[in-house]
Amino acid sequence: MSDAKIAIVYHSGYGHTASQARAVARGAAIPGVETVLVPVEGADAPWEALAECDALIFGCPTYMGGQSAQFKAFQDATSSTVFAAGSLWRDKIAAGFTNSASRSGDKLATLQQLAIFAAQHGMHWVGLGLPPGNNSSSGSEEDLNRLGFFLGAAAQSNADEPADTAPPAADLRTAEHLGRRVAEVTLQFVRGREPAFA
Repeated sequence: MSDAKIAIVYHSGYGHTASQARAVARGAAIPGVETVLVPVEGADAPWEALAECDALIFGCPTYMGGQSAQFKAFQDATSSTVFAAGSLWRDKIAAGFTNSASRSGDKLATLQQLAIFAAQHGMHWVGLGLPPGNNSSSGSEEDLNRLGFFLGAAAQSNADEPADTAPPAADLRTAEHLGRRVAEVTLQFVRGREPAFA
């Protein structure tokens, strides 16, 4: 059976989103899946390597209600490097994650922007696949998906905490869950493309 390759493509301004990206990679590292972390700081990216991946998981901090400028520059660069070349990412699996200092912080806007970006490239979006946590009197800050997002993995990092203490463990476990979910879906997708009677 074929193996799959997943790239976690992300920008991190202060290290918090990088911690989240590493958690996604840990979750995606299941048998049959190779993961690679791809930090981006703007319009430059390893385009050929990304085209060889079966799935791309996009991540960036949410600043002022949207993606960081560095990640947006990466996105904009795909119009000439990926889209104009015939949608090189068509039919790949996609997912997303984001982090901000506030519990909401308008992170949904960033996840929506990431999903639209994936749709423009003809990709298949995978949501978090978890019910909201910490939404009842028996809930806890330790619950998976404690912030209650469906479209992707969200994390909250206090603005005055360094990346070695934030985001909290529950948010990193939620990111791991997203990584594993994407890895499982990607393997199903890759192996489903193989001839049934090989």
